Amino acid sequence: MTPAVDQLAALSVPHRILSYPHDSAAASYGTEAAEALGLDPEAVFKTLLAQLSGASDGSTLVVALVPVTGKLDLKALARAAGAKKAEMAKPEIAERTTGYVVGGISPFGQKKKLPTYVDETVELLDTVHVSAGRRGLEISLAPDDLIAVLQAAVAPIAAD
Repeated sequence: MTPAVDQLAALSVPHRILSYPHDSAAASYGTEAAEALGLDPEAVFKTLLAQLSGASDGSTLVVALVPVTGKLDLKALARAAGAKKAEMAKPEIAERTTGYVVGGISPFGQKKKLPTYVDETVELLDTVHVSAGRRGLEISLAPDDLIAVLQAAVAPIAAD
């Protein structure tokens, strides 16, 4: 189906695939997914790529997952990653690095494994929803499975 779905299936991670007809005029892909599927927007997380400067581990690109109801706090992400500064990666860099198109970037099955940070609100949820690697396709799974598969760090990286 997509590399994201294939990765979860290969690891035997319990998940559900949800699909909806994507509207190319939608202003926000994550909000569109929540509305179209009748999901709590606080439980739908968007996948973003950020560029770090001065990271302690030498990484320059990282993945950040935050609820679609908020924004990524770049200063908080930089702190969590042990970097001096973080800024959003250019869309073409995000697409080239992940192998997905903007609006359909999944944290799973990316071409290159990147350090991943998930907003701490994920721990309040029973189920989290993320892109399955294509606009109009979502994956639902347990937050613990999301964190484990991605080897993600959980940190307060979202802002309202």
